[in-house]
This record gives sequence, C-alpha cells and structure tokens, in this order.
Amino acid sequence: MSKKVERTFVMIKPGNLDREIIDDILMRFVKKGLRIVKSELTEPNKDKELMEKHYAEHREKDFFEALISYATSGPVISMILEGEDAIAVAREIAGATDPKEAEPGTIRGDYGIDIQRNVVHTSDSEAAARREIALHFKLNH
Repeated sequence: MSKKVERTFVMIKPGNLDREIIDDILMRFVKKGLRIVKSELTEPNKDKELMEKHYAEHREKDFFEALISYATSGPVISMILEGEDAIAVAREIAGATDPKEAEPGTIRGDYGIDIQRNVVHTSDSEAAARREIALHFKLNH
C-alpha cells in the first residue's frame, strides 16, 4: 500500500504546559517524519464555542459537558502536522485514547493521567483533520 502525504490536526490539551513534557511530545512527532506546518498556543477558555464545535460528535453523550469543561480549562497547543500517512502516524504516536490501555512508549501511555486527561487530541480521519484544521486555523488556501 502506498503512502500519501497528508495533514492532520494535533492538540496538546490543557494542564500539560507546566509538566515539562512539551518538548518530548513535539520531538516524538518530528522524529517520526512529521513536519510542524503551523503551531499556536491558544486559550480555548476564552472561546467555549470553538471547543463545542471541535467535539460536536460527542454532544449527545453523557461526558460532553465534562469534556468541554476540561478542554476549556487552560491553554492548549494546536498544530497542523504534515507527512506521509500523517493521520495514522500521529494516532500511533499518541496511543490508545485511554492511557490505561495505551502502550508504553506512546504519548498517552507515558504521560496520560486518565481518559479525559490523556494529553493529546489527534484527528481520526481525513474529514476530521480538514474540519479541525479549519476550525482552529485561518489558512490562506
């Protein structure tokens, strides 16, 4: 199966800036061949509507309000990463959503606290990546 160059969205979630793990997280993506196209430190606590749109597929689930509360609890680093099979590669580096199930050596396996505070969000499909990049970045193309 041939690889294709694609873009994906990754967000380092609130509560991680003061844990001194950001450099390691960024280097994990770069060392796997992904290029940081754009990154931005943002404060979604000033834009709750953005996070409600970001996690819209979970709106009807019982954990939605807790998810939004956490997602807006502090600064995040939003990134566009590019590379061969970027979506799958970023998800592999991140590990399973639940840190208890994530393999050691993955971001969530090494740094995740619980399923909600699992350190990073990564797009799960091309459609999600396009939607999330458009939500978080105003690009001129």
